[in-house]
Amino acid sequence: MPLSRLRREAGARGARDREASRTAVPSRARGTGPRRPGRLPAAALAAVLTLTLALTGSVPPGTERRPGTAADIRYTEYGVPHIISDTYRGVGYGYGYAQAKDNLCVLASVYLTVGAQRSRYLEPQAAPRQGPADPTFATARTNLDSDLYYQQVNDSRVVERALRSPAGPRAEVREIVRGYVAGYNRYLRDTGGAARISDPVCRGAAWVRPISELDFYRHYHALATVSGQGTMISGIAAAHPNSPATSASRTSGPSPTPHPPLGSNAIALGSAGSANGRGLLLANPHYPWQGAERFWQVQLTVRGKMNVSGGSLLGVPLVQIGHTADAAWSHTVSTATTYGLYRLRLQPGSPTTYLVDGRPERMKSRQVTVRVAHPDGSTSQVRRTLWTTRYGPVTLGTDQKPLPWDTTTAYAVRDANTGNLRGLNTWFDLDHARSTQAVSQALAGNLGLPWVNTLATDRHGTALFAGYQSVPHITDDLAARCATDHDAFRDTGLATLDGARSSCAWGKDPDAPLPGLLGASRLPHLQRTDYVANSNDSAWLTNPATPLTSYPRIVGPIGTERTPRTRMGITAIQEALRTKGRISPETLQSLLTSNRSLTAELTTPALADLCASLPDGKAPTSDGDTVPVGTACEVLASWDKHFTANSPGSLLFATLWTRITLTADEDTLWKTPFDPAHPVSTPHTLNTAAPEVRTALGDTIRELQTTGSPLNAPIGTRQYIPKPTPSPARVPAPGADEPLGVLNLIVTDPAPSGDHPIVHGSSFIQLVSFNPTPCPTTHSLLTYSQSTDRTSPHHADQAGLLGKGELPRERFCEGEIEGVEGGRVVKLVE
Repeated sequence: MPLSRLRREAGARGARDREASRTAVPSRARGTGPRRPGRLPAAALAAVLTLTLALTGSVPPGTERRPGTAADIRYTEYGVPHIISDTYRGVGYGYGYAQAKDNLCVLASVYLTVGAQRSRYLEPQAAPRQGPADPTFATARTNLDSDLYYQQVNDSRVVERALRSPAGPRAEVREIVRGYVAGYNRYLRDTGGAARISDPVCRGAAWVRPISELDFYRHYHALATVSGQGTMISGIAAAHPNSPATSASRTSGPSPTPHPPLGSNAIALGSAGSANGRGLLLANPHYPWQGAERFWQVQLTVRGKMNVSGGSLLGVPLVQIGHTADAAWSHTVSTATTYGLYRLRLQPGSPTTYLVDGRPERMKSRQVTVRVAHPDGSTSQVRRTLWTTRYGPVTLGTDQKPLPWDTTTAYAVRDANTGNLRGLNTWFDLDHARSTQAVSQALAGNLGLPWVNTLATDRHGTALFAGYQSVPHITDDLAARCATDHDAFRDTGLATLDGARSSCAWGKDPDAPLPGLLGASRLPHLQRTDYVANSNDSAWLTNPATPLTSYPRIVGPIGTERTPRTRMGITAIQEALRTKGRISPETLQSLLTSNRSLTAELTTPALADLCASLPDGKAPTSDGDTVPVGTACEVLASWDKHFTANSPGSLLFATLWTRITLTADEDTLWKTPFDPAHPVSTPHTLNTAAPEVRTALGDTIRELQTTGSPLNAPIGTRQYIPKPTPSPARVPAPGADEPLGVLNLIVTDPAPSGDHPIVHGSSFIQLVSFNPTPCPTTHSLLTYSQSTDRTSPHHADQAGLLGKGELPRERFCEGEIEGVEGGRVVKLVE
């Protein structure tokens, strides 16, 4: 349905939805004549009663029901649950039940991981996956490495200490968590246990079990540390004295599953940028399509207290990216480095003793024990000694950055998110926000978000960017005094500090909740009435009219080249403002769904000319041969430079540019290099004289011929969304990877056949427009659908909508929810 029509309908509802949009009272069924709130037609009432009787269960006489564990789950299109309760515990209860119904096997695998039990039930030396091509969030090489790492985390009781801390979860959050755990366990109980689970991935698995509140908090802590210690799980689990620098890449087992960096686009428009003078937001996170980091769409309503809708990461019963009736926000993965390394100077003759200010200090050892399975069905215990220091655990680093533990040197890692449960309080506050000011206060007051920026807007038209998150207190001055590799800190933001000097400890700020963190006053922040935008570059060009420069290097670089995706976003916004004056919801949506490629616009004309000028119509290949260019020149010249699923020639260009970026020298690829004075328009003008460009063209033509792809084939002939049978077993998909400068980022896992199934990229997309009426106009799409259970009707029912450029209408206010044809209600009471 057109957005304009939706806005007219929202206006017509007017006063009727004024209060309902904030409190979400029980829905009324449509019909003729007056009807008391909560009354349903006879057929609908019968359906509700049937579900109520099936789910409520009996209570022994004389036993009182505990208050706060009742919820209604109202399902709308695509299986989206709208969970409503009188209490926070109740809304968590409904969330736990509904999410377990959709994603039980993935969640059970998460709890298996953080419980350090993978080797007990699965192959110890196998990569930690819960299913084919379905990695957990762990980057461990093996299940055994994963278990050893998480067992030492559990033995350290860091999560229990965080729960007792004054900065731990607030009372309302604890109630939501209690409800979530009870709801999850209720669903497992109602299904009859693991043997009767519908999802074949974990049906009958002994590792599917009820969970505790501690399981929940351990999962959240693992999620918070995924960008720090979580990047070097095997390096910590394998650390032992006299390990060469290559040990991190030589630990037993296969290589970790490739994990594309988490990313996102977000654009927030204010009163001077949006068509109606009110807030307008586009959220577009780029997360894995399988495994533990998926989103799930939900609306959570506690009558009279909270009403929020959006995307929620699996197992976190709050909305992370979403909106209330008055404010909307999204996150983008930050450039801030959330951890730091310390180089330890070891005492001669004692590799487990390090020196601080000339005094010896012994490492602390912990004997970690996990149970492992054997092929004959028996189990035994594996014990390993792991080591920690005043700074954190000793690590051998990662494959990309291996670190030695020899007779003179060792390294320890300190993670700013160790013990951080404050993000739960932050998202709780965001889920109640009524303005960008409230958003900013929630972020700065907790500094709990682990590795993301926030962009927000509100119905008053104030757009906000805030880099308020948990960042190590490593200032440029501290790095200048203490970094052991200044070039690495300048280039990457990762500081390796001198552990032999106590003066090199992380600092503290009065406006930080804990010592060792940068306070909000040191972090980037921008408020505008036109727009703010971020596509995972640093905060510097959040809005080029007001460059941000007052933040430490650890937060991100300043004055450096931006990615093609960042440049595409800024270019498209500025062009729309220049040509249209203001940006409508339709225009903002099209910035994403048009799949326009900045890289193609900058290079395709030159590539087409190069192709046409080749001698004898043949392109050289990297093996010294030549190949006829055929129709490649005409295809490049006529291509529309968009990565829609059916755009002829898009596959040729994507393959060609990938080869160019892999082989060409970045310093000579462009005739006009990056210029900080013109950061959006540079670099430009492709250097077609570079020999790598010519051979890339020849190799691309040969590759497409080998895989049977016509030179004018669209990207959708190879790039697809996998679907369960029956046919169509796959759906052509639009979008492109980072170097191609397309906002709709899509990452695939290329197969030798030339097929490219999607594994990562645009996931939960939400478009929120505030109106003069209390009810915002919202559209959203969960690209991979709600359920990971292949037997569910909502496993792939949204597949293909992205390719059509469609964002389904999101139902938020009561008048929208109650009018759903075929909607159903599940009433839960315990």
